[in-house]
Amino acid sequence: MQFVALSDTLLTVRDGEVVARFDGHDFECVATDDEHVFAGTFEDGLWHSTDAGSSWNRVGRDLPETVMSVAFDPHREGGVWAGTEPSRVFYSPDYGETWTERPGLTDLPSADSWYFPPRPDTHHVRWLEPDPHRADRLFVGIEAGALVVTEDRGETWTERPAGSRRDNHQLATHPDAPGRVYSAAGDGYAESHDGGETWDQPQEGLDHRYCWSIAVDPGNPDVRVVSAADGAYAAHREGTAESYVYRKVGDRPWTVAMQGLPEPEGFRRPVLAPGTDPGTFFAATDGGLYRSDDRAGGWNRIERWDAAGPVRGLAVR
Repeated sequence: MQFVALSDTLLTVRDGEVVARFDGHDFECVATDDEHVFAGTFEDGLWHSTDAGSSWNRVGRDLPETVMSVAFDPHREGGVWAGTEPSRVFYSPDYGETWTERPGLTDLPSADSWYFPPRPDTHHVRWLEPDPHRADRLFVGIEAGALVVTEDRGETWTERPAGSRRDNHQLATHPDAPGRVYSAAGDGYAESHDGGETWDQPQEGLDHRYCWSIAVDPGNPDVRVVSAADGAYAAHREGTAESYVYRKVGDRPWTVAMQGLPEPEGFRRPVLAPGTDPGTFFAATDGGLYRSDDRAGGWNRIERWDAAGPVRGLAVR
């Protein structure tokens, strides 16, 4: 099952068919585990479903109205992280019933330089990535300005580790690869092999370096797929977009992985997610949902829709 957050609706897709939709909000993100789905919105708060998107309830009335990112705690049942605009991080131990802010994020030295270009008077937590191997470690992508890391569940924060990107759009980890962290950022791709302390920037073959989304093969942490463009306008602007999907295997250069996807011209950056089986990936686009079963060697459209883009989030269970 897949959950696709678009700018004006949230779709539930099962077996290649839209089986539920949640309209009436400006969606920013979506996350799911085996039973729960959370969806963050712009100025309408955070919403929770326990029936695969058939019905929704607003939770966290004490959260800011704009929830840009949400993630489940892999180490504590009921644990959920939320990131907001302006940049704040909150934690719930009970599937969103109660929330506590993890303070001090904007006390970091670089915080005065953080800004989101379309709304330059503010900034937000674009992505939250809990470390599946360290219970108290969380990676936070600020759009735009810093990668921030906590080793103690938000009691203290460190920023901008060596080699990290500044405009982190999406982060990823892998359950079979302790220490590995991946980043798709507006200023390029980066990955860490030491739990985020230092970062490499393998760019060979990546001819478009405004990276938006990252997914890693569930069966192989050395197979990475990113969506990318020349810049923000090429990635996001409807009608004049030109975006690409790339794949990197091991230490080999990046290669274009577009077989079965729309032509780059007019193609707005997709949001990517790993499937549940080795070698599977999903790509959510303006026009529909694509699936690959061969490590992004080829893509097949499994559902199309007429809902308005752009795609803001994709979650798979």
